[in-house]
Amino acid sequence: DTSLVEVNSFSPSMPISPSSMINQYKFEDEPELRDLFITVDDPESHITAIETFITYRVVTKTSRGAFDSSEYEVRRRYQDFLWLKSKLEEAHPTLIIPPLPEKFIMKGMVERFSDEFIETRRKALHKFLNRIADHPTLTFNEDFKIFLTAQAWELSSHKKQGPGLLSRMGQTVRAVASSVRGGVKNRPEMFTEMNDYMETFSQKINVLDKIAHRIYKEEREYFNEMKEYGPIHTLWSASEEDIADSLKGVASCIDKCCKATEKRMAGLSENLLPILHEYVLYSEILMGVLKRRDQIQGELDSKVDALANRKTEKDLFSEEIGKLEDKVECANNALKADWDRWKQNMQCDMRSTFTNVAENNLRYYEECLATWESFLASQTVDLHVEEDSEDRP
Repeated sequence: DTSLVEVNSFSPSMPISPSSMINQYKFEDEPELRDLFITVDDPESHITAIETFITYRVVTKTSRGAFDSSEYEVRRRYQDFLWLKSKLEEAHPTLIIPPLPEKFIMKGMVERFSDEFIETRRKALHKFLNRIADHPTLTFNEDFKIFLTAQAWELSSHKKQGPGLLSRMGQTVRAVASSVRGGVKNRPEMFTEMNDYMETFSQKINVLDKIAHRIYKEEREYFNEMKEYGPIHTLWSASEEDIADSLKGVASCIDKCCKATEKRMAGLSENLLPILHEYVLYSEILMGVLKRRDQIQGELDSKVDALANRKTEKDLFSEEIGKLEDKVECANNALKADWDRWKQNMQCDMRSTFTNVAENNLRYYEECLATWESFLASQTVDLHVEEDSEDRP
């Protein structure tokens, strides 16, 4: 993996701060030519007799010949995004489909339909569509195109053309039957390694996610206490004339540190928490993709076993086995290519996220330290002035 230092080493004249190196890394890693740009914005509340929901504006600009126009604007609700994700999983069972934010938020974090919740979801939906747009295969999916271009009634009509209830039940039964048959006998070693990697990754990313939420909670508690601490010094100064200026100075320092803490909290909630939780969801998605790959492998293994136990109908079984072998090979190739791409994106996201958190922490402590040092210096000067005035005759 290319390190941050290696990325910047070819240009000694460039600034060497972590931020500049991350920006350079991202710039080099971007595709040379993008022809699809998507924005999710302008959330709007809708209240009916049955339900309350939010729709978001999805604006698409493109130069692709497959689109009839260069710009589209539609409104979509969360259920439409869920439909798109399910269609992508159905069409590409062994590709890594980007995660959507959960329908129900985590208890104790933010209130449903609050401005904070809506904005957090908007950002997640924006990222979801742009990850699909940047994917070499998913970006050309027909349902994705319909999602971006169809008006509400057209999308509703298209949804009704999907698989019926019996078909969905059949898929569920097959999935359950496959899951209880046991492990796959002929799974290639690399997919066993992927499975082991994801089990470890899932454990670690879940621990990181919990720690990050605990840090944020403790930071908020500290912030709330500090907000009360400053005004107390201001009130105190009213009854202590001799040290009133010093007490007011302490209150001012606490107020500045309080604002710096609030800024750091915003950095955690906007940058660290969403990225970690996104990869918690990614770990679940990848485990599901590996299971679907194993299901295809299991179908092939069962046919091979059936052929070995039957003396008749060999030609028919050989034809089915040939088709399943092709299906397994396609599944393997798709997953291998997507796996490498996902790992590269994940490592880049983690590197930039934790470097950003470290930089924010450095700025926070430097700002607080400078605030208190300035105050202490002023108190030292005042003290020397008083001592000099007392020494004079």
